[in-house]
Amino acid sequence: QVQLVESGGGLVHPGESLRLSCVASEFAISTAFMSWYRQRPGKERELVAGRAGANYTDSVQGRFTMSRDDAKKKVYLQMLNLEPEDTAVYYCNYEGLGGYWGQGTQVTVSS
Repeated sequence: QVQLVESGGGLVHPGESLRLSCVASEFAISTAFMSWYRQRPGKERELVAGRAGANYTDSVQGRFTMSRDDAKKKVYLQMLNLEPEDTAVYYCNYEGLGGYWGQGTQVTVSS
């Protein structure tokens, strides 16, 4: 059983930055197979940064960067120049072993 725990969300103003973290409980997994998703109000969950940052959704390209520390089993999502449209619950995902999700962390961008 893999547990994923996200942190770092909060309330920020447009143009500000946040850094999300996600730590996995199982040391046997590889963070290369972890991704970030988000679910905006009234929308379906969508991929934000896939496969350790190999790809990004168009709306965050150039503003969001995913990184990882495999030794610590952590992935990060650095979010710059946040926009109100980035308001969402952000989830990390591990695609192996049938797939696991964290509980999510709320990001609210509002003036």
